[in-house]
Amino acid sequence: MTRLRKKACVALFLFTLFIFGTMMGLRTLKPSDGFSDLAPGMEMAPFAAERSEKRGEPDSDVADTKIVFSNSGHEHSIFYDIHIFYYLWYGAPQMDRGYIHWDHVLVPHWDPKIAASHPKGRHNPPEDIASSFYPELGPYSSRDPKVLDSHMSQIEAAAAGVVVLSWYPPGVADEHGEPTEDLVPAVMDAAHRHRIKVAFHIQPYRGRTELSMHDNIKYIIDKYGKHGAFYRFKSSTGKVLPLFYVYDSYLTPPEAWAELLTSRGSHSVRGTPYDGIFIALIVEERHKHDILASGFDGMYTYFASNGFSFGSSHQNWKAVKDFCDRNSLLFVPSAGPGYVDTAVRPWNNHNTRNRVNGRYYETSLQAALSVRPDIITITSFNEWHEGTQIERAVPKKTVTRLYLDYKPHQPELYLELTRKWAEQFSKEKEQWLM
Repeated sequence: MTRLRKKACVALFLFTLFIFGTMMGLRTLKPSDGFSDLAPGMEMAPFAAERSEKRGEPDSDVADTKIVFSNSGHEHSIFYDIHIFYYLWYGAPQMDRGYIHWDHVLVPHWDPKIAASHPKGRHNPPEDIASSFYPELGPYSSRDPKVLDSHMSQIEAAAAGVVVLSWYPPGVADEHGEPTEDLVPAVMDAAHRHRIKVAFHIQPYRGRTELSMHDNIKYIIDKYGKHGAFYRFKSSTGKVLPLFYVYDSYLTPPEAWAELLTSRGSHSVRGTPYDGIFIALIVEERHKHDILASGFDGMYTYFASNGFSFGSSHQNWKAVKDFCDRNSLLFVPSAGPGYVDTAVRPWNNHNTRNRVNGRYYETSLQAALSVRPDIITITSFNEWHEGTQIERAVPKKTVTRLYLDYKPHQPELYLELTRKWAEQFSKEKEQWLM
């Protein structure tokens, strides 16, 4: 009995010592050790550490690449290091002068002999649209507030934290569409309601030069820079700046870009209120050297057709990433679910990449993760002409058309796959940082 009493006293003493040690250890923990006064998850919110010091500006105008939890709860977290390309060029009779872009022309091949063997004309919505897939929302208008809200809900479901908005200056449009700059405020408002940020994908237009780009950047920052949805990227150097993607950047020579993007340039934005993170498009291998000489901050690949270009070929991504690392540039690979643009370029079937029930997309995402980038871009949410969309699509058969679909899976398949890999990207990043 005495022996049992001694054992009990020893056990009680050890337990008391353990509790005391634990309490003392907890008192020495800093917030960065995993505890925070913020609500669960919000200690990692990208705008928490770099919040603007100016009173009256929205807290959420700064974002780096970390996780933030949406209003829907933990299971609906979104990630600001997943950027998704988004298009505003669609029109429908209920909101516009008629169908826009859904009625896209069949683009003729530049070789007349090849062009002669392919159909000509344009599509005739709503039954015949300029896509090999058919949207669940039908051939919609980008001006429809319900469409915008549905899109942002889908993007939130996919866990993509940044919409990369295809952008033209006021009064300017692509050759098949109409100006859409007036829609940007509605997009930003809709994005903000879903805790999504908006970055700008500046498109090539007639007369685009480094001088006009200076005006474009100033316009965007002056008009949208204080909006809660305006995206800013926190670089490895600690700078927090707007991020711009520049499509077809190679059309302007490096020496011209350098006037805008290097500190010695005659109309440089560096160190001014219009400074930013500028990401150029790499298509050919030589472009990486041009991008460096131009003063860009990084490069992205855009195209969802593996093998279509040097930049879009997965096998080249490690070499490009190594080049970027050596030169303090961001490498932003673009993953896509597939590619089929024969509804608008009927002669281009050699660049088609079948989706294989989602396997092509997962292979593309895995290739992107393997090079350990800071950001991954998704091509695209709704580029229906090129069949790269992850937006919900449905089966559709008409007298003249049989559309592709996501069967045997549901319409949200590619949203779910995007979330799956966004979460995997976040987990792997934590390991890289360790």
